[in-house]
Amino acid sequence: MKSRTVILLWTIAIALGLTIFLMKRSQGTGQDKATARAPGQNLLESFPAGKVASIEISGTDGSATLIEKDGQWTVSQRDGFPANTRNINDLLRTLSDIKVTQGIEAGPSLSPRFGMDENSSEAAEHGITAVFKDESGSELATLSFGKNLDAASSQSQFGGGATGRYVRNHADESGFYAVSEVFGTLSPDPKTWLSDEFINVEKINAISLTKPGSDKNEWTLTREQEDGEFAFTDAFPGVKIDPAVTGQLKTLFSYARFDDVVPASEVEQRVTPDKLQKAVITTFEGLEYTVVIQPAKLIEEADESAPKTYLMTVAASGEFPKVRKKPEGEKDEDAKKADEAFTERLSALKENLEKTKALEGRTFEVSNFAVAALLKSRTDLMLKAPAPAAPQAPPSASSAFSPPVGIPAQPAPAPDMPEPELPVGE
Repeated sequence: MKSRTVILLWTIAIALGLTIFLMKRSQGTGQDKATARAPGQNLLESFPAGKVASIEISGTDGSATLIEKDGQWTVSQRDGFPANTRNINDLLRTLSDIKVTQGIEAGPSLSPRFGMDENSSEAAEHGITAVFKDESGSELATLSFGKNLDAASSQSQFGGGATGRYVRNHADESGFYAVSEVFGTLSPDPKTWLSDEFINVEKINAISLTKPGSDKNEWTLTREQEDGEFAFTDAFPGVKIDPAVTGQLKTLFSYARFDDVVPASEVEQRVTPDKLQKAVITTFEGLEYTVVIQPAKLIEEADESAPKTYLMTVAASGEFPKVRKKPEGEKDEDAKKADEAFTERLSALKENLEKTKALEGRTFEVSNFAVAALLKSRTDLMLKAPAPAAPQAPPSASSAFSPPVGIPAQPAPAPDMPEPELPVGE
C-alpha cells in the first residue's frame, strides 16, 4: 500500500474518532449540565424546612393555607382548626431530602407539557403550586407539581402505577425535574389537611334522644353493667328492646371520624332546625357528652344519589372520683397495682375530656354512617313480634286421593266387560 494512501486512511480514522469523542462529550454535557440540578442531587440545594411558617397550596379545587404558630399547624380556611401536623412534617422532610432522577432542559413556557398549565381547568393538566414562607412572610420556595410519571414512561421494572412526578422550582429556570416521589397527600382542598382528632366515647351507661325539631324525648336507654344490654327507662309492659339494633349503640362514637369542619360563615345557610335532634350520652366513668345533629343543607345543588351528610356539634363535661374505692381486705401489693391503674386511667379520662372540649364551638360535617345507629325512632328500637303463620286450608276431597308429588297419576283400571257373542256358524 502506498504511503500516501496509509496517511489518508489514518487521517480519516483520527478525524472520525475525534468526531465520535466530541459527540459523546457533547451529549454527556447536555444531559448532566443542561439543568442546574443533576440526577442524584437534591431537588432544592438548600431548603430551610425548620423556618417554614406558612404553606399556600393552590389548584383547580381551590386553595389551602396552612399556618404554624407556637408549634401548632392550623388550616386557615377552616377558621384555624388544627391541621394534621404529621402530614405537613412529612411534606417538609420529603422536600428537604428528595433527589432529582432526571433533569429536562425547558423554559417556563413549556409548563403545560408537564401538567403545570395555570390556565387549565382540569386538575390533571393544571397541577398544584405550593408557596413556602417564613414567619415574616418572606418567600422561601415556590414549587409546582405536575403530572405523575407512570411505569411505561419511566421504563420501570415494577409494572404499572406512578413512579414519580414532575416538579418545577420557580427559582430555577433551567428546566423541569422528575423525582421519585408522587406527593400523594398534597392537595389544595383544605379538608384534607385537617387533624383527625374527634370525639371518642367509651363505656356508655345511658343515651337519650329528642324528637326531630323538638325538645320532647324520643327515647332513653340505660344499662346497669358495661357488658349488659340496653333497656327503655319507661317501657310499657310487654315491650321489649331489639338487642340487634341497640347493640350498635354500645360503641357509638367510639373513635368516630368527621368529613369536614364547616366554617362559621357557612353554618347558618346549612342548618335544618326543624330536623334538629339532641342526644345526651353518659358513661360509667363520669363523662357526659351532648351531641346536636341535623341533616346538612347543600350549598350547591348536588346529585340526589349523593350520600346524605349531617351537621354535628359536641360538648362535654365530667366529674371524676378523686380516690379509688378500695375493697375490704385488699392486700397492699394488689392495692398498689390498682392505684397505679386508677391514676393512669384518670389521666386518660381527663385528657379525653380536654380534647373533646377543644371541639366545642365547631360544626362538623359527618357521614350518615357515623350517626345512623343513633338516629333511630322508638319503634325502630323495639323487638318486632314474629308475623303470625298463614292459616292452611283443610285438604279437599280430591286432594285426599291425589298422588304424591313427583309420582304420575295412574289411570283407573277399566271395568270388566262381557265378551261379545259371535254369530252362529262363524
